[in-house]
Amino acid sequence: MTPFDIGLLALAGLVILVFAGMYVPIALMLASFIGVWAIKGSPELAAKMLGLAANDAIASYFFGVVPLFVLMGFIVSESGMGRDAFDVANAMFRRIKGGLGVGTIAANAIFAAVTGISIASAAVFTRIAVPEMRRHGYSTRFSVGVVAGSSVLGMLIPPSLLLILFGLLAEQSIGDLFVAGVGPGILLAVCFAVGTIALATFAPGFVGRSLSADAEDFTQLQLLSKGLPLTALIFLVLGGIYLGWFTPVEAGAIGAIGALFIGLLKRRLSLNALGRVLVDTGLVTASVCFLIIAAQMYSRMLAFSGLPHAFGEFASTADLELIGLILLYVGVVILMGMILDSSSIMLILVPLMLPIIEPMGVDLVWFGIVTVIAVEVGLLTPPFGISVYVIKSTLDDKDVSLTDIFIGAAPFAFIMLLCLALIITFPVIATGLIGR
Repeated sequence: MTPFDIGLLALAGLVILVFAGMYVPIALMLASFIGVWAIKGSPELAAKMLGLAANDAIASYFFGVVPLFVLMGFIVSESGMGRDAFDVANAMFRRIKGGLGVGTIAANAIFAAVTGISIASAAVFTRIAVPEMRRHGYSTRFSVGVVAGSSVLGMLIPPSLLLILFGLLAEQSIGDLFVAGVGPGILLAVCFAVGTIALATFAPGFVGRSLSADAEDFTQLQLLSKGLPLTALIFLVLGGIYLGWFTPVEAGAIGAIGALFIGLLKRRLSLNALGRVLVDTGLVTASVCFLIIAAQMYSRMLAFSGLPHAFGEFASTADLELIGLILLYVGVVILMGMILDSSSIMLILVPLMLPIIEPMGVDLVWFGIVTVIAVEVGLLTPPFGISVYVIKSTLDDKDVSLTDIFIGAAPFAFIMLLCLALIITFPVIATGLIGR
């Protein structure tokens, strides 16, 4: 049996294990170990090679960006800055038709710029925005749908945990990926807002027929006190990276310190809250670490089998143009998003695709943005749709079913596909800010 045959069997075994319900990183490690053992003929050699892969995965200085940005995100979430973002955004857009929905999208975009975790955005704005929107006449389906749709901005607008994961998998500059995520993130937020206004105008039965613009009035000083700390934190982190003041790791550390300072200054962080933040940060960091180790082992096994090289030769001999290959890849990602979570999809597909597209001269930063958007569509599609399940569990309302949330999120998933098509057609949307 050739290494290529073994690689195919290992890939098939991985798919079977995942569908059987095994935790994806464990399935990756098991398939990788057995695959390398079969190729090299020695379990000891396989164990040593995979051990080196595990060490290489997390020994890098740039892995430090993961716990720092996760820590910053949890501090921001715990200190109530999501409510501040919602209040400021609502005050700005409440006079527009469907303005509370637009305000929710804007607040999610602001919140995404200091958290980077879609699940955190979904949980925070389910508690804050959904009751407010329903109270002001918005339908239940639209209220939960706009939160589900706009929550995906947390994984595109930097700092983004998925962009960090892609950067570590593809060995690309995390700073470049962060900067490249700005344009597509703004485009997606604007398209969501325009879509919301269009729905409120032309489909009032879906959005709500008796929309109220009434909201709590804040003085200019109050709005400034709510918006200025968030703006300063965003500029400190992203501006610092873009202007070359900090490396991404240093920016994560500065951002975490800044978020902690703001939370303490506003007297919103108790010792119990800080304890929860540290525990949650440790759990997420350990989980991401485990994912990256599994992905490195999987990449080594694929390299030994020659599978990516063979697929690349097949793509070139089949005369498949780049756009066709990318569309095929996006289709597979979206289909996998219906049954797997975002990180698992990237762990399985990115190591397989990189050796195929690199010889074609593809900009890997652009490819990373395309991958993240395609993966994020899966957060809104049944039956998995992790953002939908987070909203359902956070809302804890028996009158709101999973079907209601999926239907409410459907227009936003469609808008995401349109934005993805634009970014594939015009790569400069992603690469313009980094000068590529």
